[in-house]
This record gives sequence, structure tokens and C-alpha cells, in this order.
Amino acid sequence: MYAVVETGGKQYRMAPGGVVAVERLPGDVGEVVELSQVLLVAEGEKVQIGSPLVPGAKVRATILGQVRSPKVTVFKFKRRKKYRRKTGHRQQLTRLRVEEIAVGS
Repeated sequence: MYAVVETGGKQYRMAPGGVVAVERLPGDVGEVVELSQVLLVAEGEKVQIGSPLVPGAKVRATILGQVRSPKVTVFKFKRRKKYRRKTGHRQQLTRLRVEEIAVGS
């Protein structure tokens, strides 16, 4: 069984017991969060596709930690103009362990 969930403007495939790093969600380590924007739920050959959301479907997950992604170097350069700018970025992420996928009727 798995579900496709939208959070933070991105879509993630989640399965029970899996660990996923998503855009930062508010909460402390150990808290349970409920993701209700479920776009698809699949169980074996049975697939439910939402339009746009699957009615009554929810994914419950436990927060494992608030982490930061690996650093991305941003380098801007214009040749022959002595223009160079170097900065970096680390995205704030939340690591989740998926506990269950609940499908309502």
C-alpha cells in the first residue's frame, strides 16, 4: 500500500514504515502529523485517484527530526564584467516516518 501526498508544494510517494524528508512542517520530535492532501491511494491492484483529492484519505506520520538538506552552491557569473557572486542555500526539512494510511469512504 502507498499514497501520493502533496505537502510544501511538492508531491511525495509514502508507504507505511517509510521515512521521507519533506518541506519543513511545524512540530517537535515525536509529534504525530496528519497529512490530508492525498492525491492517490494504491493497495495492490486497487487504485483510487482523487479529483483532485481522495475523499476521506489521510496519512499519519511521526516527526523524526527537523533537519537541513545538503548545501547547494549558487554561483552567478558574467564574463568579462568582473561580476561574481557566490552564495549557498540549505533547505529546512522535516523527516517523517509514515505510520498509517487511512482511507475513508
